[in-house]
Amino acid sequence: MTALQSILIAILQGATELFPVSSLGHAVVLPALLKTGIDQRSHEFLPFLVMLHLGTATALLTYFWRDWWAISTGVLGIGDPHDVSEARRVFLLVVVATIPAVIVGFALEKLVRGLFGSPIIASAFLVVNGGVLLFGERLRAKGNRPVSSLTKLDALTIGCFQCLALIPGLSRSGVTIVGGLLRGIDHEGSAHFSFLIATPIILGATVLEVPKLLHESVAPGVFALTAIAAVAAGITAYLSTWFLMRYFRNQDSWALAPFAYYCFALGAVGVGVIKFLY
Repeated sequence: MTALQSILIAILQGATELFPVSSLGHAVVLPALLKTGIDQRSHEFLPFLVMLHLGTATALLTYFWRDWWAISTGVLGIGDPHDVSEARRVFLLVVVATIPAVIVGFALEKLVRGLFGSPIIASAFLVVNGGVLLFGERLRAKGNRPVSSLTKLDALTIGCFQCLALIPGLSRSGVTIVGGLLRGIDHEGSAHFSFLIATPIILGATVLEVPKLLHESVAPGVFALTAIAAVAAGITAYLSTWFLMRYFRNQDSWALAPFAYYCFALGAVGVGVIKFLY
């Protein structure tokens, strides 16, 4: 992978990780469509993507620093008793929503890795992702509950939806927002909680993969290039978060539809072109 390719993939990942269009799907499908020659099954490729996710996690921590500061101080028992109680409640919700993906991820790790390098499968699931987004809009529960009304059952439901994102082509933010909509949470609240629970998942994946990257036999300069790409991904992710939070605040009717149609188009093109090329 050249330096230019690395930076472009980083910008793409930073933009698509938070948008409900599947960053992993794009990372697998676009190189195949553009015939970049990138070996997606290379022992360096997955750790490279995980480092980009570290940049994304840093962006999320920066954007939502007030939430994480309140959660951290509350868990430690610092502050007003009411604030401490609320912070511990939110922390528990994040934990409950994170557990399903951790369990399923460990159980199906080998299967997921096998799917990871298949552009045709990722393209097909991009089409499925578009269907999930429209499904969520059509069947969303009545009412517009704020994120402050989340219960443990809501968090568990959203966490179960998050497990779907282990498949390349299914968007983590997309399926978790849909999970929130089905529980009656509005778009902004669903996105807010989706971005909060993304942080421990992304950081957990990074903790598992970074040591592998450090101990692999990689060419000189690869790790430095990966670090630069992670910074580019982080900056892009921060800007994406800023845009999306405002978008969902102002668009609470069929807000996921444009992303669904985009996934339909890219997935269909991917299936058709990749079948023809390969």
